Amino acid sequence: MDSNKFSFRVRYGETDQMGVVYHGNYAQYLEIGRVEWLRSLGVTYSSMEESGIFLPVIKLQIDYKKSALYDELITVETILSKRPLVKIEFDYHIYNQNGDLLANANTVLAFMDKKTARPIKCPDYILNKLN
Repeated sequence: MDSNKFSFRVRYGETDQMGVVYHGNYAQYLEIGRVEWLRSLGVTYSSMEESGIFLPVIKLQIDYKKSALYDELITVETILSKRPLVKIEFDYHIYNQNGDLLANANTVLAFMDKKTARPIKCPDYILNKLN
């Protein structure tokens, strides 16, 4: 399936006194991966919201393997797990600059109508870009 890689440096404020990334920050790293995956398709979160679609996380799973450290260049690989319907599912692999696997993760998000707060099917403009 479609995948995208995005790299960035760990900022000081994301770490504890030992220079290790706080575990809760990994959820933000996954969000960065999703946003950049969508952007690689030519879609932005803001354009989806402007068209009346929200995309909340309904499931999050992270399997930590090794600590990410301050100032490391980390890469989030975001992989579309399967063709989206009402939900969209991603797998992730997070690596450091040495290629060490830091974490594997999975998220499931639901396409939601902004006005009704009800689930809707994946927009055609996303499905068309996946073809």
